[in-house]
Amino acid sequence: MNLQKTAAALPLLLCIAFTAIAQPNKKNVVKPPANSPEQLFLHPPESAKPGVLWMWMGANVSKAGITKDLEALKEEGFNNTTMLGLADVTNPWGAPIDKDPTPEVIAWTEPWWALVKHAANESKRLGMTMGLFNGAGYATSGGVWITPELSMQQLSWSQKRISGNSGKQKIELDRPKVDPRSNARFPTYNAKNGKIEMPEIPERKTYYKDIAVLAMPAKDTVFKSSIIDLTPLMTPDGKLEWDAPEGNWVIYRFGHTTMGAAVQPAQWQAAGFECDKMSPKAVEFHMDHVIGEIKRHLGPLVGNTVDHVYFDSYEENDATWTPKMREEFAARRGYDILPYLATFAGRTVEGREQTDRFRNDFNNTVQDLYRDVYYITIAKKLKAAGLNFQSEPYGGPWRSDEVVPLVSNVMGEFWTHDGTFAPYELDGVIASLRRSNQNILAAEAFTGQPADSKWSETPAWLKPVGDEAFCAGVNKIIIHRFVQQPWDDKYKPGNAMGQWGTHFDRTQTWWKPAKAMVNYLQRCSAMLQWGHYVPNTLDDFGVRLGNMNIVLKEIHRKENNTDVYFVANTSHYPGNADCTFNVAGLQPELWDPVAGTMRDLNEFTQKDGKTSITLKFDDAQSFFIVFRKPFVKLGFIQKANFTASKPVLSLDGPWIVKFDAAWGGPATAVKFDELTDWAANADKGIKYYSGTAVYSKTFNIPKDELAKLNHTVYINLGTVNCIARVFINNKDAGVVWTAPWRIAIPTTMLGTANEIKIEVTNVWANRLIGDEQEPADMKWLPNMYMYNSGQYLKEFPDWFLKNEPRPSKGRYCFTTWNYFDSKSKLSPSGLLGPVKIEEDAF
Repeated sequence: MNLQKTAAALPLLLCIAFTAIAQPNKKNVVKPPANSPEQLFLHPPESAKPGVLWMWMGANVSKAGITKDLEALKEEGFNNTTMLGLADVTNPWGAPIDKDPTPEVIAWTEPWWALVKHAANESKRLGMTMGLFNGAGYATSGGVWITPELSMQQLSWSQKRISGNSGKQKIELDRPKVDPRSNARFPTYNAKNGKIEMPEIPERKTYYKDIAVLAMPAKDTVFKSSIIDLTPLMTPDGKLEWDAPEGNWVIYRFGHTTMGAAVQPAQWQAAGFECDKMSPKAVEFHMDHVIGEIKRHLGPLVGNTVDHVYFDSYEENDATWTPKMREEFAARRGYDILPYLATFAGRTVEGREQTDRFRNDFNNTVQDLYRDVYYITIAKKLKAAGLNFQSEPYGGPWRSDEVVPLVSNVMGEFWTHDGTFAPYELDGVIASLRRSNQNILAAEAFTGQPADSKWSETPAWLKPVGDEAFCAGVNKIIIHRFVQQPWDDKYKPGNAMGQWGTHFDRTQTWWKPAKAMVNYLQRCSAMLQWGHYVPNTLDDFGVRLGNMNIVLKEIHRKENNTDVYFVANTSHYPGNADCTFNVAGLQPELWDPVAGTMRDLNEFTQKDGKTSITLKFDDAQSFFIVFRKPFVKLGFIQKANFTASKPVLSLDGPWIVKFDAAWGGPATAVKFDELTDWAANADKGIKYYSGTAVYSKTFNIPKDELAKLNHTVYINLGTVNCIARVFINNKDAGVVWTAPWRIAIPTTMLGTANEIKIEVTNVWANRLIGDEQEPADMKWLPNMYMYNSGQYLKEFPDWFLKNEPRPSKGRYCFTTWNYFDSKSKLSPSGLLGPVKIEEDAF
């Protein structure tokens, strides 16, 4: 070969890389170290496996269902659960479903604990870990064991105007009154009237403690020197005698009462008060109770299988008092809070500047107490018990940088709003995590609004959302959400977390093939937990887009002489991008976390300490670009970075398709003369079908053509709604769940005569909409309180409770939340193709 001629034929290449790959004797093969990127990519460790927020919906929990849930999670590739005991329905507040078959199961009572122990034992059997929320519901910290005295407190006051210089006066001060309804962020279910509302809290009328009685001139601005402390003069019933100086005076009686805020969204029987987060007495009592109950019921499992206690994002109104506030304020700020209590009543003390300073000092004191009392107490108590402190440390009155280092398992949060990455206070958590030199950031992942997630989500739709979270700094996935399914498997989709998605349940249509997506999440998490984060400063990564519709995100990890970049197209458009990496002297490699493959990139340039590569992305495609080994600079191309495909065979013509009659599909196989959308089919059994259908076809490849094929060919499925598993000659070729919607197979799987089977699965939405064409046999209540997103089950129907055939024969699905009516839009479904066999064009 004339290398100079070859190089001259490729004038556009400035620098070409080639790594010669020898065929070593098997005895000389060295297994990569356990912590090397290669080993982590090929065999993700336990730390990279995702977990789930495991929602136990009210009393609807069963031992059989728990076992099935955990076995399904283990098989799918998950290794940990965080269990939350919620209400039957969440709107986000809790609501009940009447005629519950197991009403005795109330969170944090003995029947419930028996189920928790079963879950813990099953987790141990399966080699999984488990955690619990620190009470009922998911917000925030408390329970029925919290008394009004230990609950979150609200400053309150009454006032009386008098005129002075008339001698000693007998004065009666009213006890301060507050709105008897709870001071809470969200309403709750009121068991007395069955309404979702801010309920009246009797303790807001009966529980009260005095703080101080202060008299001050009745004018806009007052000075501390003119404020008189009358506290010693007042009797417990609010009476006092005082000889007021000349002028008009206002006497304030300051005190505090419970906010009446309850944990939510919990069963109403379990919805006790939130504890006072600024009171050591209250937080210690709460944590001692929680840890004590966990130890009492779970014994030796605690600290091993049961390894963490969870604190979700803060979802309560701010408290304005705690019993030791005066002492704490003086110790931290250096002056007495008492004269400034009048600012809460709208008065200006010592002028506007000083009043603003006090308010800032008060807020700082609250933040100090949340750190020193709430977070530090929790951290110490859990550590002493051998339990990890898992928390989403945002949304509350504290400084992120100060509390994140106290949390052993830090979590963030992102949503799937309108199919895009929607972080919730994630940036601040990530910044604090990095400043505290912590590496693992888990995230409540793929949380879905009802407008976006109504049994219509697909793995391909979720992928770019997760990729953007990875690029933001998330490196461990905790799926929101996985609902405990207590009933027989014939009741599908089954139990729901009210209106909330993403519906990542074992009853999902695509649950089993989505193991391929879980493998992807494992690979990405493993690689992004390796090494250390490199900030994108000093042009660490640059990009010039060839298609302005694509959106490219990246993150860089490094250890010693190895650099790993995760580069993701987070749009649903294909395109090219010229990417520049702050690395030189090393061979770039492309590791595909969907396929699990690793290969060299041979077309690139290196200049001024940087490597430039043109990368080709499909819809929502992502890669790891890895630099870890030197390259040999040659003047010819071994293989282009991204080769075009050439057709080998188009699998046109008819397909035989077999649906599942148990879910309304045709009883016998159907011939599709061409590949079309199920939702457009005239047969209602196909139009409204949800689940898996099997496409099959035979095809021939002439012997001489077969002999010419590359070692690897591709089965390209074209358009798939929404996921497919491919079999060639009864051999499993794998799952196709995202672009480029093709799968590589060795040519040895093919013969001259072949059969292809493709198991294609769509979403539940179509069958649920199909059911709405039929007479109703369940009663529903409207969700009018938030998002207007559908209806929830009013009561369990008699035919369900008696395990009888349902009255409406054309209905197949059973669930506790209904997003649809008869006119709802169907989701595109099935294999649309074109289906082709392809090979690389060299």
